[in-house]
Amino acid sequence: MNQYLYCNRNYILRKILNTEEQADIVKDLIEGILEIRIKDILINPYIKKDEGYSPREENLGVVDVRITTDELQDYNVGIQFLDGKHIQTKIALYYLYVHSNQIFYDDERKISKTITINFMDFPYQYKSSDYHEIAILNKFKSIDFKEEAAEAHIIELPKFKVSDLDNLTKAEQWIGYIKGENQKLIDEIINKNMYIKKLDELVQEYWNNETI
Repeated sequence: MNQYLYCNRNYILRKILNTEEQADIVKDLIEGILEIRIKDILINPYIKKDEGYSPREENLGVVDVRITTDELQDYNVGIQFLDGKHIQTKIALYYLYVHSNQIFYDDERKISKTITINFMDFPYQYKSSDYHEIAILNKFKSIDFKEEAAEAHIIELPKFKVSDLDNLTKAEQWIGYIKGENQKLIDEIINKNMYIKKLDELVQEYWNNETI
């Protein structure tokens, strides 16, 4: 995984991306991974009044947003990086965390479908060579969601390979940048995608100012 992004899993990107000024980066990432067009995006604040019941800071995920698509469909979207233990439980609990947060926001929003995007720096499903799969969580035996189509996208970074460097899709650009093992590919992606370039500059600035 891109070494500049990986520190307590979600911490760095959460520090950088949870502002309205960076919503355009989050919008481009979600559009790429989910293959949708977003009309509006709102960065959700973290729930301070219930932080005693929330996961530890590094487990809160990268970002939690409400989006409206060009087709005027509303969704909650959460993004997280995962380590290699208790994966099904972590995917399920993160979904529930993002989905249930809707009731705490004081903006009269309707409860809408939640989608989570889960990046993994290790092979997870050995029976498949696909690096991007969609899991419907109410099929998981560990938790009964009582809900239709609780949707979690699982992206296994080690399985990602570039087939055509000159014609990268937006999803491939983001996954290639996050995987981060090939500097030539990263440089090419930064040249192609202004939002990834902006994020890369913000990440470099973060590390330049970070003190140990």
